[in-house]
Amino acid sequence: MSARRYTIAVRALCEFTAKVGDLDLRFTPSPTAQEGMAGHATVTSRRDDDYQREISLSGDFGPLHVRGRADGYDPARRQLDEIKTYRGELDKMPANHRQLHWAQARIYGHLLCQQLNLPMLRVALVYFDIVSQKETIMHEECTAEALRLFFEQHCALFLDWAEQEMAHRASRDAQLTSMAFPHADFRPGQRQLAEAMYKASSRGCGLLAQAPTGIGKTVGSLFPMLKATAAHGLDKLFFLAAKVPGRQMALDACAILKDSAPLLPLRVLELSAKSSACEHPDKACHGESCPLAKGFYDRLPLAREVALASGLILDKEAVRAIALQQGICPYYLGMELARWSDVVIGDYNYYFDLSAMLYGMTLAHDWKVNVLVDEAHNMVSRARSMYSAELAQIDLKMLRKFAPDALKKPLDRLSRQWTALLKEQDGDYHVHAALPDKFFGALQGVATAIGDYLADHAAALDEDLQRFYFDVLLINRLAESFGEHSLFDVSKTNTGPTAGSTVCIRNIVPAPFLKERFAASHSTALFSATLSPWNYYSDTLGMPADTAWVDVESPFQAEQLSVRVADTISTRYQHRAASLLPIAQLMARQYAETPGNYLAFFSSFDYMEKTAQLFAQHYPDVPIWQQPRRMDDGARAQFLGRFGLDTRGIGFAVLGGAFGEGIDLPGARLIGAFIATLGLPQINPVNEQIRQRMGDIFGAGYDYTYLYPGMQKVVQAAGRVIRTQSDKGVVYLIDDRFSRPEIRQLLPTWWDVQLANQ
Repeated sequence: MSARRYTIAVRALCEFTAKVGDLDLRFTPSPTAQEGMAGHATVTSRRDDDYQREISLSGDFGPLHVRGRADGYDPARRQLDEIKTYRGELDKMPANHRQLHWAQARIYGHLLCQQLNLPMLRVALVYFDIVSQKETIMHEECTAEALRLFFEQHCALFLDWAEQEMAHRASRDAQLTSMAFPHADFRPGQRQLAEAMYKASSRGCGLLAQAPTGIGKTVGSLFPMLKATAAHGLDKLFFLAAKVPGRQMALDACAILKDSAPLLPLRVLELSAKSSACEHPDKACHGESCPLAKGFYDRLPLAREVALASGLILDKEAVRAIALQQGICPYYLGMELARWSDVVIGDYNYYFDLSAMLYGMTLAHDWKVNVLVDEAHNMVSRARSMYSAELAQIDLKMLRKFAPDALKKPLDRLSRQWTALLKEQDGDYHVHAALPDKFFGALQGVATAIGDYLADHAAALDEDLQRFYFDVLLINRLAESFGEHSLFDVSKTNTGPTAGSTVCIRNIVPAPFLKERFAASHSTALFSATLSPWNYYSDTLGMPADTAWVDVESPFQAEQLSVRVADTISTRYQHRAASLLPIAQLMARQYAETPGNYLAFFSSFDYMEKTAQLFAQHYPDVPIWQQPRRMDDGARAQFLGRFGLDTRGIGFAVLGGAFGEGIDLPGARLIGAFIATLGLPQINPVNEQIRQRMGDIFGAGYDYTYLYPGMQKVVQAAGRVIRTQSDKGVVYLIDDRFSRPEIRQLLPTWWDVQLANQ
């Protein structure tokens, strides 16, 4: 998009101008991307030798430049084909879907007539059933003049919006160019971070930025990337966070930036999960069930206009209020607004997972985007989960009991192959060197059978069957890209209600999946207080080869934080019973020396609870409170509420849990922390397989599996103590291993680490 021309794809134009009626998301098993491509190939292979495939077309209407790729053209018959694959009954396709397909076909028809100077054209919709391999062809004879009028009609419907968008873009970029930093000056370290962000965008490269907590990382990253949006011709900026507090900090930072530049027309949107945005979770997503789906596309234009004209930061509540005012679904209004927003704030999964919405939009609309990834030390574990999938044998057994007759044979075959898998292993855990062909053949058969059944019986949808179907689809999809970056393992459980076994494609190295995500952005910047060593994150995440690295200088002084190593205590599993009393005594001495609020972190709930019990017995006058094993938002708030400006006591928590990061307790609310663990992941068969695979790929199996993830949790937990430049406090690192050089080098360089006086 430029001041002179607005480029839009044929599909995007039609979705804006030709979508009418209800939102209808009734479950109909649609072809996978691979099935769709195969279906297109089958249809075009049946045509004559002179048949033309994948024809690039474009045309203009005023400042609009419309472009796309038509599926096929038969010059002998003068027929343009728009091919759509499907499964199930074609008659059940909603009428507004068919209307959208015709709009696309006719606009492609006009562009083809214009390109080939044709006076007449047969425009055909070719529906291809991927199950029966049969084609259903609907066609109409069109004059070039009729197709031109249709094209111009739809362009005219979009033209006002396009001109509004071009004016918005010009105003936005002009204001961003002149926008000043929203505070009187940068905090120490904040300017260094901001400069690194801007330079990364200038070079169009990735960035790993390690920046201490307390320097204002959120504003320090959003400000330079917004300046870069104007300077480098960007369409969007995505800010991705691991947790809700990170999203809120980004929203607050955007509010500060907007307040500092009153003329800046910055559109900021927060994306929320469907489960939390749905107003009627008891209803299905179609007009016959949910009132907010009824006439959704008829009311969407006004809702879209109201939202973007409001000037509000469109957080979850603002989107909800506008959606309900206009009588449409808040979640799907949010998805639509992502197309027209300048800054989109959401969870990692919106750009990085297997079916990421923002990533898909970026490719479909050819956007030029920058991506900011907050608290990026979480990315390795989160990305692994995005590209892992499992199936439980108990779910298959339950499904077989109540499955309809049409599914019994494929389910029985899968059950037999599952039993054969279990016969191959002796212990409770087994990793297969390769995917077992017969098992995955049976899985594919189940996927096809359930898909066909659900297509014919959509009205009698069974939630358990649908859930199992989705699980099967996911593990089959991951099987298509299986390689050394993942494991296929089988785990047996001999007791409890889930007795049986579980099969899993377990991602170990997300890099092969994430590389294309990084390639689709102009620049992706990952930042956190703990990104050392940088090569661990670069290797496992697949950062581009030209990724820059910056370790931002800390604004804190060593005198602010006393870091003491209790090197006479071992917290290894075999020594934990003996460590309980020495740890309790150390904590009591520190508390007696400087009463106040402390956090004590342990490697497990059992270890934490035993230490807390012993401490309470020996030092009953010291107030203590514990992190509960199961905790909702109320329990979390209650735990944090004990850390007041005028309170004293020790909160016991588990390292790596809800209180090891993402909480802010400045000043007297927290003056110290005891960390009784190196945070190393548990040694178990799965982690040992990860260690072996990490060693094979990177030559650093133990470090990449245990040491680096563990120490990242330690440094994050210690980072709760010093939050501002006026804070002072103490951190005890309780384990003799903290005195080792290879451990010490993973601690922040500004710490002055001393041995504790025992």
